[in-house]
Amino acid sequence: MFSFFIFFLGLLIGSFLNVVICRLGSKEPILLSRSHCPKCGALLKWPDLIPLLSFVLARGKCRYCHKKISLQYPLVELATGLLFLLIFNQFSILNLITLFHYLLITCFLLVIFVYDLKHYLIPDKIIYPAIIITLLNLGLKGPNFWVLKAQIYNPFLAAFLASGFFLSLVLISKGKWLGLGDVKLAILMGLVLSWPNILLALFLAFMSGAMVGLGLIIAGKKSLKSQIPFGPFLAGATILVMLYGQNIADWYQGLLFF
Repeated sequence: MFSFFIFFLGLLIGSFLNVVICRLGSKEPILLSRSHCPKCGALLKWPDLIPLLSFVLARGKCRYCHKKISLQYPLVELATGLLFLLIFNQFSILNLITLFHYLLITCFLLVIFVYDLKHYLIPDKIIYPAIIITLLNLGLKGPNFWVLKAQIYNPFLAAFLASGFFLSLVLISKGKWLGLGDVKLAILMGLVLSWPNILLALFLAFMSGAMVGLGLIIAGKKSLKSQIPFGPFLAGATILVMLYGQNIADWYQGLLFF
């Protein structure tokens, strides 16, 4: 029953994340405006706002204008619910502050994932609060985390190296390969994952990005000159390593020394 509560809480938060994603690029307030259909503008009532269930019962269409509802809404809700459940099962043995931080950072990363996928932009309104919250979380763990020394598990070292690497790519390509949003996301990744887990996340992001890009080119949906947002791969790799970084590293080492 408690697992169901965590999952349902994730569904509710996912519903709110959809609102954030849709209203970030507009002047519409996120909290003070009622939910409405993005196509006909009809105000939504409580039967329209039940996560997942409303979408299924309405057969993926608005009850008022009967136009299709984007799959983004149920997918974000479902992803948030499942990730909340996985994070709770993985980190519930830790203190509540760390657990809450992981849940909150996952929400930020999900927004970045979807927003960058849709608009080719990583919003400062999301990335800056995420970095600040992570710094505060590190500060609560003790003074050692604030000392800038090249230690193997130093989050500041990871953030510096990852963002420096990305910034060099931005400067070399004059913004054609990556954007400054990716540099800021690399800072967040380093602070969250620390060293050396950041290396694994970057490796997974570049590998998955290359495979998806190649698949899109083969399918004829993209060309070599087409832009592909890198933020979703970075955000996805961060969540994956946050959850299963040690397991992936152990599996890879097993392959090397088999």
